[in-house]
Amino acid sequence: MILNATNISKSFGSNEIIKDANFLVNEHEKVAIVGVNGAGKTTLLKILTGEEHADSGNVILAKDAKLGYLRQINNVDSTLSIIDELYTVIEHILNMEKRMLEMQEQMQHLSGEALEALYSSYTALTHSYELMDGYAAKSKVIGILKGLGFDENDFERKINTLSGGQKTRVFLAKLLLEEPDIILLDEPTNHLDLHSIEWLESYLLNYKGAVIIVSHDRYFLDKIVSKVIDIENSEVQMYSGNYSDFSAKKKMLLDAKVKEYLNQQQEIKHQEAVITKLKQFNREKSIKRAESRQKQLEKIDRVEAPVTHIENMKLSLDISKESGKDVLTVHDLAKSFDEKHLFSDINFEIKRGERVAIIGDNGTGKTTLLKIINGLLSPDAGEVIYGSNVFIAYYDQEHQVLHMDKTLFDEISDTYPDMSNTQIRNILAAFLFTGEDVFKKIGDLSGGERGRVSLVKLMLSKANFLLLDEPTNHLDILSKDVLESALNSFPGTICYVSHDRYFINKTATRILDLTGNRLLNYIGNYDYYIEKREAVEGAANLSNNNIEEKPAEISDSKQEWIENKTAQAQKKKISNALNKCEKEIEKIEEKLSLIDEEFANPEISSNVGKLMELQKEKTALEEKLEKLMNEWEELTLSLEEN
Repeated sequence: MILNATNISKSFGSNEIIKDANFLVNEHEKVAIVGVNGAGKTTLLKILTGEEHADSGNVILAKDAKLGYLRQINNVDSTLSIIDELYTVIEHILNMEKRMLEMQEQMQHLSGEALEALYSSYTALTHSYELMDGYAAKSKVIGILKGLGFDENDFERKINTLSGGQKTRVFLAKLLLEEPDIILLDEPTNHLDLHSIEWLESYLLNYKGAVIIVSHDRYFLDKIVSKVIDIENSEVQMYSGNYSDFSAKKKMLLDAKVKEYLNQQQEIKHQEAVITKLKQFNREKSIKRAESRQKQLEKIDRVEAPVTHIENMKLSLDISKESGKDVLTVHDLAKSFDEKHLFSDINFEIKRGERVAIIGDNGTGKTTLLKIINGLLSPDAGEVIYGSNVFIAYYDQEHQVLHMDKTLFDEISDTYPDMSNTQIRNILAAFLFTGEDVFKKIGDLSGGERGRVSLVKLMLSKANFLLLDEPTNHLDILSKDVLESALNSFPGTICYVSHDRYFINKTATRILDLTGNRLLNYIGNYDYYIEKREAVEGAANLSNNNIEEKPAEISDSKQEWIENKTAQAQKKKISNALNKCEKEIEKIEEKLSLIDEEFANPEISSNVGKLMELQKEKTALEEKLEKLMNEWEELTLSLEEN
């Protein structure tokens, strides 16, 4: 056990956030905290760190355990460069390194006992330096920074010139470098691109300490955690397994509670009907029986109606008119901002009914591409052609399509003046805005609430082509589930930018990867992309820029042919390596048999020198055979997978 929370309760005024929470985290465990927006996830993290005081209960850390905490917002105001900020973490190692260099210089000018004394100190210091892995310290700093999306050109940038997201990445890098016994991370993937998230997944999976994560990134949680702490209606429950395991178990429990509630309600109605009937007989005996049943009914331990947030919020996307088969054609698109070249010669088509995800690292131009398609930006070259009867609705991650000075009610009524007050209130209620909430100003809403307002406008638009820029940003997990379900049943066409891999996996029928100033096409969801990424990138690199420059001109069938051709070449390569490995194994086994025969030869068995020579040769061959057998197993497995 590294952390134990017992009977933790917390309220803000009359609003009870957490009630009698009990859980423990063991060494090396990776744990998620999940719940809807406002459930108290960040509050619980702050209580665990001591930043927030619980109304009751205790948080016990293991003796001498070191704790690190990554907040959602980290306004580090430092005049140091990024690299120097991280060097403050390994300052003791850098000081040792400096002292070692000074001692080396001094030893060149000493002799006798003074030299011996200094050399002895130098040896002890060097040993300590090696124990702290000093020789790899600077490389580790650079590896973490690159893993989190910084390139070497960024290293000298001053911290106080960075954006909020960049500062958070620097703070995360420092935290990982410090290697505390337990790390608490609040939305660590918010400012990371896909490659950085994959790197962080690998790092945390191999991290020797414990990790507690608050995140809406379900794919990320599935990869990392083995326990889930769920906060719902102030109740805190612990589940074993990753996010998918938790989701399945919670659904089973909810279904059981709903069934229990409905069965009890049915029994109550039955008893009430019997009581009413007995009273109607108006006989003394019947009335006594009715009173007896009424007392029994009043003693029943009533099952509370389960709260199902997901059923309270409904999103149904429809279209006013079907578009033509060809929805969008992009020809030779190019865009730069001053010296920053984003992309050129971008070509692709989108057909009716497709759900196309555009992915890529931060800064590659995904949002810019979406804005050009939507007509909000002009390209430097190329053209965007819409098909017949195409009507667009745009979901902006910054919610610039919303008016910050308007109330929720006015935002909807001004956009859709034909809707009645009752209709507006009903649609807002479906998105969890009730009562006086509808008169809040858009500018006073949280990011998640603004996202829900944008979804309301999207729902009402009746557009047949949806352009969505990071639609799951700021949405809690339940809201994401609602959106996924709506998009999957949408009869129109969708093109969106997202780094939410779980969302992409659930909704995309095709992926366009904007990488290296080019688009690579994948005919499938995110799992398919991961499976084929190496093959498609390899095929693109081998084709002398033919695919790099005009990837979208490749038809789906040709893309599949390229992927199959690459896979066949890989399979043939593995098969050839396997045959070669088997032949070498046969040769070594033959040599070992001959050596065994020589051991049995009476003339050799009395020759100690020859026996030692044979034994040495046999040992070397057996070691080589062991390596070949391991290689054979790996190649056989790879051949089966391909």
